[in-house]
Amino acid sequence: MVQDYKMLIDGEWVDASGGATFPSLNPATSEVWATVPEAGAEDVDRAVRAAHWACHEGPWAKMSATERGHCLRRLADLLADRSEHLGEVETRDTGKMFRETRWQAKYISEFYHFYAGAADKIAGDTLPVDKPDMFVFTNREPLGVIAAVVPWNSQLFLAAVKIGPALAAGNSVVLKTSEHAPAVILEFGRLLAEAGIPDGVVNIVTGHGDPCGKVLTSHPLVARISFTGGPVAARHVLMNAASNFAEVSLELGGKSPFIVFGDADIESAVNGAVAGIFGASGQSCVAGSRLIVHEDVADDFIARMERVATGIRIGDPMAEDTEMGPLCTRGQLETIEREVARALEEGARLVCGGRRAEAAGEMFYEPTILDCPRPDLRIVDTELFGPVLSVLRFRTEQEALELANDTVHGLAAGIFTRDSARALRMSRAVRAGIVWVNTYRAISPVAEFGGMKNSGHGRESGFQAVYDYTRPKTVWMNISQDPVANPFQPR
Repeated sequence: MVQDYKMLIDGEWVDASGGATFPSLNPATSEVWATVPEAGAEDVDRAVRAAHWACHEGPWAKMSATERGHCLRRLADLLADRSEHLGEVETRDTGKMFRETRWQAKYISEFYHFYAGAADKIAGDTLPVDKPDMFVFTNREPLGVIAAVVPWNSQLFLAAVKIGPALAAGNSVVLKTSEHAPAVILEFGRLLAEAGIPDGVVNIVTGHGDPCGKVLTSHPLVARISFTGGPVAARHVLMNAASNFAEVSLELGGKSPFIVFGDADIESAVNGAVAGIFGASGQSCVAGSRLIVHEDVADDFIARMERVATGIRIGDPMAEDTEMGPLCTRGQLETIEREVARALEEGARLVCGGRRAEAAGEMFYEPTILDCPRPDLRIVDTELFGPVLSVLRFRTEQEALELANDTVHGLAAGIFTRDSARALRMSRAVRAGIVWVNTYRAISPVAEFGGMKNSGHGRESGFQAVYDYTRPKTVWMNISQDPVANPFQPR
């Protein structure tokens, strides 16, 4: 049976005002399993206005910070309790591994617990100004309506690092899902009322970039845009924000270097590299898709990776013994096929993979390793969002650094070495917002993440994120018993 979903606007589950819908496919079967409302301008406007009222006039505006924290804590508990169901829905909609989605849904509850605790820790300052008759202090106030835009991959996590700090600070949110695989966010929306979060505080709209995303990010009542996605859409977001002067943060993915020195623990580095590129079928913004390996260990390292890659079990993402599922969209699959073919024409050597895993289904692609003879191959700096690894070799530390930084991206990097001094030198010099040393893809609600260069700007997660969803208001109080002087009379 095909599941019929609705959007969440002002506490109500509604169809698009124009009645339009679009299908959502199960990538593992290539069959339509759900229909989703296609929001128009009227729907988005209604959602933003509901959020604006909730933030400035409704019950949410009157809640204490501690009460907001209680709501977030209940939401966290509900998320953990329903993680099996949420994981199942996400797997059906995206093709991601069920054992990953259900674990991720449960762990994401920790982010809401973190922001629940942060809600009543937002403080202003008293300022030691140079005027003895003045008492000056700041309050931190919510910005207002937050437009949160998330992609289909890791969407519960990416929604959490936007909704959590935004609500802790007292804002309201209009969340636009991806047009690819939005179902799990709609299922998550059912938990909001149970958590005691008032109507209109979080609204969820489903639709395409135009008109849904365009109207949302250009709406005059939107105060901040938090966008995760691709650079093409991000440029439109920046142009849209010119009409409302909203604050903007962008997380745009990357082509992350995974650097292995000759002294590294090779087994550990191989396992990290495999997880970094083949985990989630490579559909991760921090995928370690550029392996930069010292020439002394390169042949052995590539051979070990090939053995692991060719042994990965590809199949039904709901099955416990499956290790890699399908790609989410046909567009990804076609891009990967085109870019791999081009890389081979440019001189790359195919170590393994390089084709569809047709025995598993239409949307499956084999784990692929390309040994690249030089860094100017286009595939080396093209984000594919799939299980394709480009390999480069280096001789010196300086050469490794130059290869790592020779990219328009700057989201993440991995460094494997037993030399702690080298690890510190490299982590300082690599131009990336996240650097993992002798590990990869570790996250925590305490730790900020974000990129630089074409990987965006701004940071998410961590306590500072709460302050990013506030603005300081400075209050001057004259505490002198003397009357204010007449400015037109000499002293």
